[in-house]
Amino acid sequence: MNTSPRDMVFLRIMSLKGPNIWTYRPVLEAWVDIGDLEDSPSNTIPGFYERLTAYLPTLIEHRCSLDIHGGFLQRLREGTWPAHILEHVTLELQNLAGMPGGFGKAREMDQRGVYKVVVRAWHEKITLASLHFARELVLAAMDDRPFDVAGAIDQLREMAESLLLGPSTYSIVEAADDRNIPAIRLNNGNLVQLGYGAAQRRIWTAETDRTSAIAETISQDKSLTKQLLKNCGIPIPEGYSVSSAVMAWEAAEELGVPVVVKPCAGNHGRGVFTNLCLREEIEAAYEVAVGEGSGVIVERFISGMEHRLLVIGGKMIAAARGEIAGVTGDGISTVRQLVEQQLNTDPRRGYSEHHPLNPIRIDSAGVLELARQGYTADSVPDADVSVIVQRIGNVAFDVTDQVHPETAEMVVLAARVIGLDIAGIDLVVEDIARPLDAQHGAVVEVNAGPGLLMHLKPAQGTPRPVGHAIIEHLFPNGSSSRIPVIAVCGSKGSTGVATLIADLLQLNNQRIGLACRRGLFLNHREVQSGDCANWEATHKLLLNPAIDAVIAESSADRLLTEGLAYDRCRIAVLTDIDPDEDFSEYAMNSTARRYGIYRSFVDVVLPDGVAVLNAHDPLMLELEDLCDGEVIYFALDANLPAIDRHRAKNGRAVCVKDGVIVLIDGIAETSLMSVSELSAQKLNLIQILAGIAAAWALNTDGDIMRAGLHAYTDNNQG
Repeated sequence: MNTSPRDMVFLRIMSLKGPNIWTYRPVLEAWVDIGDLEDSPSNTIPGFYERLTAYLPTLIEHRCSLDIHGGFLQRLREGTWPAHILEHVTLELQNLAGMPGGFGKAREMDQRGVYKVVVRAWHEKITLASLHFARELVLAAMDDRPFDVAGAIDQLREMAESLLLGPSTYSIVEAADDRNIPAIRLNNGNLVQLGYGAAQRRIWTAETDRTSAIAETISQDKSLTKQLLKNCGIPIPEGYSVSSAVMAWEAAEELGVPVVVKPCAGNHGRGVFTNLCLREEIEAAYEVAVGEGSGVIVERFISGMEHRLLVIGGKMIAAARGEIAGVTGDGISTVRQLVEQQLNTDPRRGYSEHHPLNPIRIDSAGVLELARQGYTADSVPDADVSVIVQRIGNVAFDVTDQVHPETAEMVVLAARVIGLDIAGIDLVVEDIARPLDAQHGAVVEVNAGPGLLMHLKPAQGTPRPVGHAIIEHLFPNGSSSRIPVIAVCGSKGSTGVATLIADLLQLNNQRIGLACRRGLFLNHREVQSGDCANWEATHKLLLNPAIDAVIAESSADRLLTEGLAYDRCRIAVLTDIDPDEDFSEYAMNSTARRYGIYRSFVDVVLPDGVAVLNAHDPLMLELEDLCDGEVIYFALDANLPAIDRHRAKNGRAVCVKDGVIVLIDGIAETSLMSVSELSAQKLNLIQILAGIAAAWALNTDGDIMRAGLHAYTDNNQG
């Protein structure tokens, strides 16, 4: 027990990586001992309210339990406890670091002065850092000590920048969430699995598991790309590959100036020089472009503006236009200074993925562009004189609604010719609202893995839901991203039920993954021994693309310390709730709290799923109304009042009647088999009924269930 004044000590911090007793999302649960502060609510500490709100004025947005603007601050003025304050400050620090909103709770534990503080975890490391910063900030506000709020937020932002998904990938994951498609991050970058098991798809930002390696290689070879496009009638600028500065000039003479000089496999506009006419310009441009290491192309200059059109799954989804970047002289400042004053102060410019425009650098292309106008970076242009600094690389102005239908068809064809399911097509045209041929426009590049930010967050114009378009491409027409996940839990008997369900489903020609206390199994093959009824083992099964269904044995202890490995399940089987099960370690020993633990398994059942519940258990009967899907009861006695009530509502049940296992569907009854046919007399019959109910919920045929039950009980005699 902490006894020092004005201190808060973290006794335990648990990462609940999936749905849990608090919420459906990952959280950190911190056990906090506030010591003597239990006797010091916020309204008893002089100046605390003023100092805390000066540190974090944005706390006024927290509605708290009052559900009004400024609700938390009202609680703060009236008097609330440090654990509650810690919760809100942690969430606000995350919010200021770019992770808005989020779930939070603060609840008393059995021991005086000890609380559970629960906060949404966007990323475990970031939330842990936020929690520690929040503790320091709250204590500093109490003791009238300085605290570097800006420094803490900067550190959290840096962590978020390096640890969270990039905005392009996040837009796809967010669109998946809107479709109830689960997402699992597979590395520390932007590789993400969408869906479970055999139904999964993968993305790596704007590349998918349908993106051909051949197509990507072709797109990186500009000469080959142009040849393939030309063969299919797509307008391209004529050009030649060259291997010397002299050849570059000779190519320009043959094509006719002006020309473009660029690397064969460059990107992001590096080493690209446009509108070149003079020999010295062309030869100088060659020397820079060849430094990119992929060869050099000289091609005819196309008059017009640079555009990027995004093609996803055979459809033109979004389009953005570039703009020439220039400055206006004031007669005092150099070009370099004007760039910083007039261009790079634009809040839309920055180096992070959250900025639609990059800062302007006077690179080799910029030096050449200025020289053509008679300037250097250190020249001082006269007042009101316009100076072009950069002609390309500012593509972030939405023009999707202006694209001519023929141009949209052309770029879709270009993506198809190269073989890309998602492509960024670069073209140059005077007016995107007119056909390419009518104005001598041309496709200049086809890019694999195109950036999405210019469409998600354009510098000007309407944001486009490109993440949703990618999800529709991967899962068209509402196709499923899920395999059946069957959760089995209870105070006892859950291992037997889980293995029985696995046996029954394997007879139905399904590839089964089983994680239970006996081990981790792929069909009948044991791949890991020992207790595997945990988050990690189930997670492994969800990642496996060769699995058609997952049976995951769970326990209340694992739920309380890890959370669930899956976001939702098709079937949840609850064998029982033992009123004497000891959860004192987690301060969850009351009947109400025990009920709250087990209801979590039912809370995550899908709307088209089933909760399989023990009709003999009064607490289970209360769970029926919490299930988003159907409920199937199982019972040794078909005449239980609970079964009668359920039948009256056309509900289903699996029971024993006159020595026969029967499948009940409203008023209808179907005999499955006699109890006497089960050879293993020591096997728990109630567990067998639970397994049958789960198999029935998955539409397993009666003959298969009978065969499986015979085989299972033969193998488990004694």
